[in-house]
Amino acid sequence: MDGKLTRIGIFYDGNYFFHVSNFYAYQHPRKARINIRGLHALVRKKVAELEGTEERFCQIVDVHYFRGRLSAAEAQQRDILYNERVFHDVLIREGVTTHFLPLSRGSERGFEEKGIDVWLALEAFELTLYKKFTVAVLIAGDGDYVPLVRKLNTLGTRVMVLGSDFDYVDSDGEKRTTRTSKGLLDEVTYPMLLNEVIDDRSKRNSHLVNQLFVTQKSEDKREIIPPSNARSSKTEEGIIVTLQDGYGFLKPDGGGQNLFFFHTEVQNTDFNSLVQGDRLRFERGANQRGECAVKVFLLETT
Repeated sequence: MDGKLTRIGIFYDGNYFFHVSNFYAYQHPRKARINIRGLHALVRKKVAELEGTEERFCQIVDVHYFRGRLSAAEAQQRDILYNERVFHDVLIREGVTTHFLPLSRGSERGFEEKGIDVWLALEAFELTLYKKFTVAVLIAGDGDYVPLVRKLNTLGTRVMVLGSDFDYVDSDGEKRTTRTSKGLLDEVTYPMLLNEVIDDRSKRNSHLVNQLFVTQKSEDKREIIPPSNARSSKTEEGIIVTLQDGYGFLKPDGGGQNLFFFHTEVQNTDFNSLVQGDRLRFERGANQRGECAVKVFLLETT
């Protein structure tokens, strides 16, 4: 070891990271979001091991986060503006440079990202060229980044991909699978899967793994509103009859079949704080399986 500094640049595919973090928050036994600071600590430790140097000689010198973003009006209408701002504050505190493009209207079901992966690739290549990162870390799983990795290899920069493989249930109640592209893993110098680190039984209670998760404050979990607040002709009420990992079913007061609701539809509290028997206010929507509950609020019981 010559004591030469190992310079690390990290590039987040923000939509991918959000998807992974949601899985650990709602559908994994940990029931907590990924901690940015803890993730960076893991990267430094793993790079030091792989580079055969001391951790103090491995420093993260640049971090960039790329994602499509709703307009302020759209985010406010969906009651997610505050949560977005809280996460952006976290990124700022951790020294992460953010890059946002406006989301474009896609199918009738919502919005879609366009151009983010291209922007990430261009910035990653240019910054690596000028800042001469020793190791470039991609927090991503898409095979579309293979050309980027090959270009970074021509600069003599070693590349780590931090991906994650898991099975989950989507907002339609359908079972889905997320897998990191094998082609991407084959191209990089240091392939790493977050799920293998987290689910390693020998490291389950290690500080390295525990610091990967955000500690939830108990007083922040439940924000209950009175039953009479903000009623409208569209809203109904019901009681939770079933809770699963990331979704549940409620029984409407007006009768009929139980309605599916997804964790992202819970507006005024954390989904993980709900319990069977809680009273909810909701509106009716639809997914691929039929009717479901949307804009779900936890109510104070009388």
